[in-house]
Amino acid sequence: MLISPLDPSQRTEWPAPAKLNLMLHVTGRRADGYHELQTVFQLLDLCDTVAITLRDDGRIERPQGAIGVPPAADLAVRAAQALREHTGTALGANLFVTKRIPMGGGLGGGSSDAATTLVALNQLWSTGLDCDELAALGGKLGADVPVFVRGASAWAEGTGERLRPLSLPEAWYVIVHPGVSVPTGEIFQASELTRNSPLTTIRGFFATGGRNDCEPVVRSRYPAVADALTWLARCAPARLTGTGSCVFARFGTAVEAERVAARVPDTWSSFVARGVDESPLMIELHRWGVAKW
Repeated sequence: MLISPLDPSQRTEWPAPAKLNLMLHVTGRRADGYHELQTVFQLLDLCDTVAITLRDDGRIERPQGAIGVPPAADLAVRAAQALREHTGTALGANLFVTKRIPMGGGLGGGSSDAATTLVALNQLWSTGLDCDELAALGGKLGADVPVFVRGASAWAEGTGERLRPLSLPEAWYVIVHPGVSVPTGEIFQASELTRNSPLTTIRGFFATGGRNDCEPVVRSRYPAVADALTWLARCAPARLTGTGSCVFARFGTAVEAERVAARVPDTWSSFVARGVDESPLMIELHRWGVAKW
């Protein structure tokens, strides 16, 4: 049963999954300062939750959110405002964001919260935008938002907006957060960042696994990240996700991953997450009767 768009007493909960960048090649820098990339987004079953109650006064409020992030700076709030302005709806919403994805770790939590807000409110407000329209709107909020809107692990090019769904081998990931936050802008502006990686292909990624061009920069500037990479590499090939600070290693079974996670030094936080091809957000959307996205 669909919930009345004017019944503010009803509260719905929507998952906002994390992601890993299994590779990240920086292939160029555009005149506008943005970078050309090739990357593989692996969605995870680790999720924030965006709970929503509706309002009929057009206001966007965020009674609960990330610690230290004011509502005006919250991407979920900005996403709701952008959708309201784009569609002209008279409705509003209260957003309750429960964070489980570490902030500043390269796991895409803020972008995912924004995407989930767009997708959920498009449904709840009956604003009727299709996936392409929502992805374009999300792209104005952040380069990673479109992949979460589209809801599938993907091969990405350009600034991350050109996406091709990708089926990835089943895997469990040990993810280590070394206790520091790495600003994305700092890494992409670094003079020592390599920006001329040759173009590769999906087949090339599956053959070699690629690399993360940001990793040497982050290693040199953030010793805690370098230490975490060195420690995890003793257990399995380890890599930085995005610009970090989280690092990860892939395992074939949950048991293997849990065994390694249990040995992570107490000075860092760690968790195990399963890779998924379809976003938990899409599964929730299907429950609402949206068969195709």
